[in-house]
Amino acid sequence: MRGLILCDAIRSAILALFFMVALPAFADEEIRFDKEPLLIQTAAGKVLHFTVEIASTPDQRARGLMFRKVMADDAGMIFDFDQPRRVTMWMENTILPLDMLFADDTGTIRHIKEKAVPYSRDIIDSMVAVKYVVELNAGIVAKLGIKPGDRIVSATTTKKAK
Repeated sequence: MRGLILCDAIRSAILALFFMVALPAFADEEIRFDKEPLLIQTAAGKVLHFTVEIASTPDQRARGLMFRKVMADDAGMIFDFDQPRRVTMWMENTILPLDMLFADDTGTIRHIKEKAVPYSRDIIDSMVAVKYVVELNAGIVAKLGIKPGDRIVSATTTKKAK
């Protein structure tokens, strides 16, 4: 019995060591993102300009903005989920506090999560079917007056379905 307990303890220690080594390696793993201009057209008539990275593959969507320490005020990331669906996200391994815009297949913002908390495992739910999520620095939504009903426009949101 003691031999089994010792083997389990050694196996657990080896697994813990593996994850201690693997997580930093994952953080340094190179995943490339293309960039594009993105506009937010507000119901009040303002046009807001951003440059966003595009997360359109499963690996890109899984990585997102994790491990980033800084992001320009006019920068962000757009997640393209190909087909409208209810989306859930979280902030684990995300250092930056973020505002999240959940938009349908027309680019219309349907839900907003402001000031998502870094490192949180709390689920952030789109509440409705969406095709896109845009992440911006926390506080941008309030500062610029972005609201549900406003519209995001970019090459990603205007491309024709395959």
